[in-house]
Amino acid sequence: MTEDEKNQTEAEVAEDAENEDTPPDSEAPEETAAEEGEETETGAEETGEEAVEELTPEQQVEELNDKLLRALAEAENVRRRAKRDKSDAAKYAITNFAREVLGVADNMKRAMASVDSEARKKDPALEQLMVGLEMTEREMLSTFERFGIKPIEAMGEKFDHNLHEAMFELDDTSKPAGTVMQVVEAGYVLNDRLLRPAKVGVSKGGPKEPDATRAAEGATPAPIDPALKDGQGAYEDKGKEPGAQLDEEL
Repeated sequence: MTEDEKNQTEAEVAEDAENEDTPPDSEAPEETAAEEGEETETGAEETGEEAVEELTPEQQVEELNDKLLRALAEAENVRRRAKRDKSDAAKYAITNFAREVLGVADNMKRAMASVDSEARKKDPALEQLMVGLEMTEREMLSTFERFGIKPIEAMGEKFDHNLHEAMFELDDTSKPAGTVMQVVEAGYVLNDRLLRPAKVGVSKGGPKEPDATRAAEGATPAPIDPALKDGQGAYEDKGKEPGAQLDEEL
């Protein structure tokens, strides 16, 4: 081996050693970014600790007291809502069942209405049957009342769209307009909640209600404002001025 070759070999060995000691370019930015991220997290933690440390004991007590009051209010609202839901469930749990049973009561009433009093007098067996139906109806209505189901008294009352369903109108001038004249199907309420509206016929074209008529007749005119009255008098006095008389002559 010549001297030049020997020198070239030593230079290559030294260059390889330098390459091994120097990290790749791709790894250097990753290490730098990781170091910067650690510094950022450390700075954020220090800032949060400083913000917490800035609160005085009085402020911390006030903040905790506010959180406690909010939590207590939320708990009270949840308790009241649960109590109301429990009460409604106890009162109106039988709504669907009660609505279906009303059909049985309607059919019993129709059966009783189909037999007149003359036929009952002529046939003792029919009379006994009708007496049994009447007793059954009374027992059914009593059971309804025990569970909060009450019929709506609609006959002769003022029409109420919350309780009544108008099916037709009747011409009757002897009754105020909007009075229930006929009940086609009885309505019921369940603990003050509408279970089924009463299907009714109402009057039309009748006189106004007495209360409304008395209110209209007894109404007194509104008092005149004194300032307005004085202004009206001053305007009337202006008619006596010469200019006003000249306009009248023209």
